[in-house]
Amino acid sequence: MYLLLPPSEGKIQPEPGDRLDLSHLSFCEELTPVRSMVLRQHKEIDQRAIAPAHQLYAGVLYQALGYSTLSAASKTFANSNTIIISAAFGLLRLKDEIPYYKFKIESALWRGDIARALKGYDDELIIDARSSTYASAWRPNPLNTVGIRVFNKVNGDLKVITHMSKKTRGEVARYLCEKEISPRTPRELHQQLNKKFSCRLVTPEGKQSWFIDVIA
Repeated sequence: MYLLLPPSEGKIQPEPGDRLDLSHLSFCEELTPVRSMVLRQHKEIDQRAIAPAHQLYAGVLYQALGYSTLSAASKTFANSNTIIISAAFGLLRLKDEIPYYKFKIESALWRGDIARALKGYDDELIIDARSSTYASAWRPNPLNTVGIRVFNKVNGDLKVITHMSKKTRGEVARYLCEKEISPRTPRELHQQLNKKFSCRLVTPEGKQSWFIDVIA
């Protein structure tokens, strides 16, 4: 099982210290050339100030994930099973140390290299908690992918939640990491999440993936 997360618009500014080393980042073999190009284009990025991705990304989703308060075992699980889609670095793990940046992803720039880096990953279940902005950077096998959508019930009708959906996705991510859950199928994932959240499983239509709709 792999959990796909977006970055967050809210980021901390690390203190100067260690310098960015692209060879130390996850997926360095596949992504270093594009990462180097992006850094040349964005000279405003201070490569002398870095922090782990789980700390640098400070938005609602990452606050709800609460990586720093996870147990050691849950952190290990999260490090192995979580992949972040990044505008500056393509793909990251939670422990990858990166500098502050502030721009949107150019999906076309990354799409081919990300697909090569993640080849075979979607043979396992993909839990997709990305926002639509980052979804086009990689489209995993829809039959093995479950998108996490968040709704509110208003007068008996389900209404899409926008901003606060990030908090719920972060809570889903934390629950999976806390329990160290590795479901193999969409139905197994739904059974597990239903223990914590009010949710429904939506089967694929056409080329769409599965979805789990969480009622916040």
